[in-house]
Amino acid sequence: MTLCPCGTGNAYAACCEPLILGDRKAPTAEALMRSRFAAYARKEVDYVYETTHPEQRKKVDRESIKAWAEQAHFRRLEILRLEEGGEQDQSGLVEFIAHYQENGEERQHHEHARFEKLQGSWYFDHRRSAAPSLAKAGPQVGRNEPCPCGSGRKFKKCCGGQ
Repeated sequence: MTLCPCGTGNAYAACCEPLILGDRKAPTAEALMRSRFAAYARKEVDYVYETTHPEQRKKVDRESIKAWAEQAHFRRLEILRLEEGGEQDQSGLVEFIAHYQENGEERQHHEHARFEKLQGSWYFDHRRSAAPSLAKAGPQVGRNEPCPCGSGRKFKKCCGGQ
């Protein structure tokens, strides 16, 4: 049994894989967040793209997502806080820290990720997501590195500048 990278302790085949393969929709914002982390860990770029808010997809650089996913080793996902985002909600917030290793260095990406439900499906809403204060978040993505959200912009001009 292969454990799911999202950190639930469940088997990948019963946890995030059905979402990534399109066999099932994420029931909550947290489930979508976990499945996006698993998709990064398993280099499933199309899923990261497809679960980005439809209005924001034209700004998503698949090659940047792929390059970052291939060079980073995603270790674990830490969910810090949830606001709304349940099965009956239309929006939600997931505060998380993604722990990963890049170029032999342990790193963290700390974010307040916003999600919106459209026609029964949850999407990552990049426009309203933000990185908390860098001083409080510990080691971060470098300011001049591609933003891990997949926008194709530098971190300082994207999540790191909000």
